[in-house]
Amino acid sequence: MANLEMLEAFCQADGVSGYEKEATRVMKSYLEGYCDEIQYDYLGSLVAHKKGVGPKVLLTGHIDEIGFCVKEITEDGYLRVHPLGGWNTRNMMAEPVTITTREGKKLPGIIGTDPKPGWPRDKAIPMEDVYVDLGVASKQEALDLGIHIGDPITPKAEFMVMNNPKYVNAKAWDDRVGAAIVTDVMRNMAGKTLACDLYCAGTVQEEVGCRGAKTVGQMVMPDLSIAIDVGGDSDTPNAPKGKAVLGSGAALCVRDNSFIAHYGLLWHMEKICEEHQIPYTTYVLGYGGTDSGEMSKVGAGSINLTISIPSRHIHSHNSMIHLDDYDAIVALLSEFVKTFDQSVFEKLKECK
Repeated sequence: MANLEMLEAFCQADGVSGYEKEATRVMKSYLEGYCDEIQYDYLGSLVAHKKGVGPKVLLTGHIDEIGFCVKEITEDGYLRVHPLGGWNTRNMMAEPVTITTREGKKLPGIIGTDPKPGWPRDKAIPMEDVYVDLGVASKQEALDLGIHIGDPITPKAEFMVMNNPKYVNAKAWDDRVGAAIVTDVMRNMAGKTLACDLYCAGTVQEEVGCRGAKTVGQMVMPDLSIAIDVGGDSDTPNAPKGKAVLGSGAALCVRDNSFIAHYGLLWHMEKICEEHQIPYTTYVLGYGGTDSGEMSKVGAGSINLTISIPSRHIHSHNSMIHLDDYDAIVALLSEFVKTFDQSVFEKLKECK
């Protein structure tokens, strides 16, 4: 069962792309004592290792979230910003943010997006017109607060259990939920002898180009890799209808714009779900990309799959998941890791 206290700790940590240390340290605190070693690459990705004899398995959830960094401090004390990750400016008007200074101070701010006179109401406002209001009157006041160019700016949102308590809203589900899932899988392996060599990683800088996945992949050189990330849902009023809806279980991705699933691994995961009554859907995504795009290309290639958790309102201050989907993915990956060995690996290799 999902641990709400752990999920809140993961989501409420500030960790935009390039500034993930606070979030990786939360992840570390829940992994200590459940693995043989914890390492970091030089970009800051966390890699937990449970030693086993057999093929190397790498499970990843990216630990960074979308946000901004300070690009300019105006003479009247506003912050011009540069986006870290993909934003729709219509989703950010008057939303709160946190600016973290070099000294670690957390400063409040509000996003302003005053449109130019005559700007169409149905058109997104250019990012260069977005600013952060600190509630000060001058550049010197902003400087006196300790703000520097490059300081990270993180969305601020409440962790909320919704009216149906299976639905939970938070900032940064993309992709703290994946990082939490791989953490829970590692914790589930405590005391077990594995026939594979297990690595679980919180990768950095996914939102700006899957950079941590590339370095972690080179560090681990996995035989098989699985990225866990959020996926768009199909059950909101104006969404294209599909099978990946909140509460439908693990969403097994056939392809996106960065990878094509290894069909042997895809079929193997479907079989595990059917044998253990784990709810799942299989879907095709016509856009986007995940860490799988980099991990599948490591070395001579890694047998690879992306597993998504359906999520509403992604790439905004607030997004929503269903706890049954979380539990389904943890159950699927835990069963996979427990039963994966050299013989299964050889059968998967024969598919190609």
